[in-house]
Amino acid sequence: MRPIPGVSLQRKLLLWLLLPQLVLWLSGGFLAWRIALQNGEKGIDQTLTQSVRALARQIKPIGDGLLVDFPKAAQDILEQDPADRITYMVSSPPGRFLLGNAQLPPPPPIDVAVGEAFLYQARVDDKPVRVALLDVDYGTAQTRQRLRVQVAQSLTVRERIAQELLAQMLIPMGLMGLALSALVYAGVLRGLQPLKRLEAQIEQAGARPHGANNPLPPIELTSAPQEVHSLASTINRLLDAVARGQQKEKRFLNDAAHQLRTPLAGLIGQTELALHESHEPAVQARLHKVLSAAQRSAHLVHQLLQLARSESTVDLQTIDLAALAREVAREWAARALAQGMDLGYEGDEQLTVQGQPLLLREALNNLIDNALHYAGSGATVTVRVTTAPSHKAMLVVEDDGPGVPPEHLTDLFARFWRGSDKAGGCGLGLSIVKGIAQRHGGDTLAEPLVPHGLRVGLQIPLP
Repeated sequence: MRPIPGVSLQRKLLLWLLLPQLVLWLSGGFLAWRIALQNGEKGIDQTLTQSVRALARQIKPIGDGLLVDFPKAAQDILEQDPADRITYMVSSPPGRFLLGNAQLPPPPPIDVAVGEAFLYQARVDDKPVRVALLDVDYGTAQTRQRLRVQVAQSLTVRERIAQELLAQMLIPMGLMGLALSALVYAGVLRGLQPLKRLEAQIEQAGARPHGANNPLPPIELTSAPQEVHSLASTINRLLDAVARGQQKEKRFLNDAAHQLRTPLAGLIGQTELALHESHEPAVQARLHKVLSAAQRSAHLVHQLLQLARSESTVDLQTIDLAALAREVAREWAARALAQGMDLGYEGDEQLTVQGQPLLLREALNNLIDNALHYAGSGATVTVRVTTAPSHKAMLVVEDDGPGVPPEHLTDLFARFWRGSDKAGGCGLGLSIVKGIAQRHGGDTLAEPLVPHGLRVGLQIPLP
């Protein structure tokens, strides 16, 4: 099952670093707004307190009456700004209007200390205002009365002050936030560069031809964090274990094939001699079975040797792939005629590639042998050499035999996998073709033909 890729580490780091920063920035903006409002309100309260005391000082008792020494010019100054107007009201006793703005609302129903300024919020003309109230006593002991002075100011000034303070605070905070975000982004990219270099080295190493004699090179990082070095060391240990396993497998294949080759050849020779010397039908039938089994074993040993050879390092040279394919096809023509098949060549007259002639010849031998073995009598087998659109040379063998079910096309190049129970095959031919293709930096292909048949081959890069 193919693993599902997770979320990018870079995206996760940026999310966890920038999202809290955004939350803190918004929280800081809200707190700055609240602080600005409070500071603006404190300024208004101080101004209103001074104004209500100053206005109260301008009201002087004369006998049982009052003298309001409040010049018209001062009143005009208080009411000259409609958006930020300061209004006042004088009442005595409290609530009985004497002069000023009669629309000022009364304070909340609480006891107001005489001589102490009291501040509260109200609404005038459906607009919020801040009101300062001061109660004073006047008159003699027998005629003592209470005077109430109220001064109100629109809260527009408070909001304007808050907005100015907020702008003065948020603009630098925003610029600092953008600078910090840019630094975080650059830091994340720089911190992930060792992982990018590690990925690039692994991709480059995987793109090179490798095998038992040419293992993957170790990952080298000159400057990287400790965690990345630990990861690279773990990968290097894994690569080393894989290389040792490949070497053991190759040695086993070589040793087993060489050890079995000679006794099998002797067994085949002795069985053929026994067939010539014996004339009893029962004995000959058994000898034919022994000979067939020995030949299959010898073919398997040969395939194992070729498999070990295909996994070795190759020395590439310039060859004409089309000429090589025509030569191999001529060598197989006699066997194809003997089996009642039509074997021919179609494709380019000349196609120059970088390859190893012996290995490419072995790959084509396996492709033709596989086609002749499974296509059936009367089939047409075609060796074809062409140039693929992906700038690769294609060496394929086509037949109009029964083919392979589409669901098994990916299994064709697996070791010891066979598409049918027909005697004579061992399931290594196409895996050898795959190994040879990889040694040349190419890949294999297998696709069905219409109405029936199979196209199998390899692709190698053009110079």
